[in-house]
Amino acid sequence: MPALSGLLETALYVADMEVSVRFFEEVLDLKAMLKGDRLTAFDAGNSGVLLIFKRGASLHDMKGEGGVVPGHNGSGPMHMAFAIPPASYEEWVAHLHGLGIKMRGEMQWSGGSRSIYFEDPDGHVLELATPGLWPNY
Repeated sequence: MPALSGLLETALYVADMEVSVRFFEEVLDLKAMLKGDRLTAFDAGNSGVLLIFKRGASLHDMKGEGGVVPGHNGSGPMHMAFAIPPASYEEWVAHLHGLGIKMRGEMQWSGGSRSIYFEDPDGHVLELATPGLWPNY
């Protein structure tokens, strides 16, 4: 079997691109590498990319000079997690509280990892997790 090098892109589908872009820039300090009405791509660290798509705007195949990107879409609350260093956990809790972001939950995992859960403007459940959550993290 050919090897995988890692997870490259994760996508969320949003109702209001401007509101969501502002949220990810201001709350998580993500830097946009590409901004548009249909798609914004953020540098999520460690070669990871967070793609924010306008819900319903990518349903059809996109043909371009280099080939075809198949249509895709998503609905309902999704989940994704960002890796954080253990020393920044309390700073993140204070940062989120300072911005008035409601915590959905916290978890102390058996392997020693800790997680903070909160929502983006579309109700997607976002997690900030310290190492130890998974055998490979």
